[in-house]
Amino acid sequence: MEQKRILVVGATGAMGQYLVPILAENGHKVDALALNTLEYTHPNLNSFSGDAQNYEFMRKLVTENRYDAIVDFMIYNTPLLAQWLPMMAASTGHYIYLSTYRIYDNKEVPIKETSPRLLDTADDVILRNSDDYSVYKARGENIMHVLPRKNWTIIRPAITYSLMRYQLVTLEAFLTVGRAFAGKPVVLPAQAKDIQGTMSWAGDVAQMISKLLFNERAFGETFTVATAEHHSWGEIADYYKDICGLKTVWVDKEDFLKMLCGDGCSLGARWQLECDRLFTRIMDNSKVLSVTGMKQENLKPLYDGLAYEIGRCPKDHNFCSADWIAGMWKRMDELAEKA
Repeated sequence: MEQKRILVVGATGAMGQYLVPILAENGHKVDALALNTLEYTHPNLNSFSGDAQNYEFMRKLVTENRYDAIVDFMIYNTPLLAQWLPMMAASTGHYIYLSTYRIYDNKEVPIKETSPRLLDTADDVILRNSDDYSVYKARGENIMHVLPRKNWTIIRPAITYSLMRYQLVTLEAFLTVGRAFAGKPVVLPAQAKDIQGTMSWAGDVAQMISKLLFNERAFGETFTVATAEHHSWGEIADYYKDICGLKTVWVDKEDFLKMLCGDGCSLGARWQLECDRLFTRIMDNSKVLSVTGMKQENLKPLYDGLAYEIGRCPKDHNFCSADWIAGMWKRMDELAEKA
């Protein structure tokens, strides 16, 4: 394989921490940019820190280096899209734009790349005109489609778990494994218990991305990069209980949202729950499997993946280091006791 020079922006994230080693070990020269340098080392890897949200820093970095490819895990909300995306795509041979499966509406099952997007079809007009994550990611996709060169690929991951990324409905690691290690229960919305969700192991998603890079069939195309395996959130909660002893208390979604946000629940938290986690999320990944040559049966099963990643988590990690997290823990304790 011809050696290419690749920039990975956000290299220490859930997917980046797996993608960087794959690319380096495949013989590519990899510049890994993150706020914190990677622990992984390799002769082909240049790991460095920098502010990827600083436009002038990034413009100089990508225009001077003329990377063969850029894998961009950064988040650009609506005010940034028109300036950042054309600049990044014009500075490289292959630009990977990170979108999300959250752009999909709940109007087709299983979900495939052509399924309706919330930006276009959501019944909630306020959501369609907001700057919610699901909306500005879709707006970014729109910009990619009108660029003069089709040197881009859009990827839409589902929920992607990894080291220190342990999701359950809308909860993240500090409220899942963190609570389990402390011997405390978690509170979950009862309306989600029987809803089908999709969680993909980051190692599999990274393999998909690596096989889309420089793939002629990927240029100008969109891919759902996810497993086709799916389970109800109740089943996934049982996986956590079996793996790390996490106990769950199911409450009404309004009580759940108030616990998350205090007295003034943000629309973002509500939309994440009501316009994603309470949607049926069964993914058709046949397109990415066809283009990459990967097979569903070779992807890591959810139970095995969670057991592996939770097993890597330091038991003495301080999940409750910030005041806002401590406040959320207190509200969750109170709600669990009341329920």
